[in-house]
Amino acid sequence: MFTKGDTLLFTGDSITDCGRSRDDATSAGRGYANLLKSQFHHDYPQLDLTIYNRGISGNRIVDLYARAKEDCYNLQPSILSVLIGINDVWHEFSRGQGVEAEKFHKVYDLFLTETRDRLSDVKLVLMEPFVLEGGLPLGDYASWRSELALRQRIVQDLASAHNAIFVPLQTEFDAACTKAPDTYWLYDGVHPTEAGHMLIARAWQRSVIS
Repeated sequence: MFTKGDTLLFTGDSITDCGRSRDDATSAGRGYANLLKSQFHHDYPQLDLTIYNRGISGNRIVDLYARAKEDCYNLQPSILSVLIGINDVWHEFSRGQGVEAEKFHKVYDLFLTETRDRLSDVKLVLMEPFVLEGGLPLGDYASWRSELALRQRIVQDLASAHNAIFVPLQTEFDAACTKAPDTYWLYDGVHPTEAGHMLIARAWQRSVIS
């Protein structure tokens, strides 16, 4: 997967952000991106990898697209990993500012198309957004799952259309809930605990590297 001098960029919302320092260009936060960064630097010291985290809390797909030049194209990643979608649902329930599934598809597709145009050799990794019931901040769980399922299918379809690796996460979290309560993995139904971040990191490795 990796070659010498590769630049790996993780981008998305608060799940990727996870407390990264805006004052440190190389900060990876405290979540799955940092777990992967630590492992890759340990496992591949000879490759001189550069790893960025450009997740921003609260971002929807429209926000990610709006900052694509600064936080993606200008960094010239050779590998781009994207996790986005939960706020496109959550913001609708909380403040009427979500992104409808059709628009989510159009903007995400445009982002990936332009990324391919600007970074012709980039390897794309699209991660599936996810949700669990325990601790969910508002609204009924059935509505969350129904709305998110539309965007989950869109992400999987876009991965196929853009020759990207798809990282399934909802089934991973659903299966994990047979071992421990859902709040053990996502403390509010959306944001991962330490165990949840490890689950994401391992799912990323299995999908991308194995």
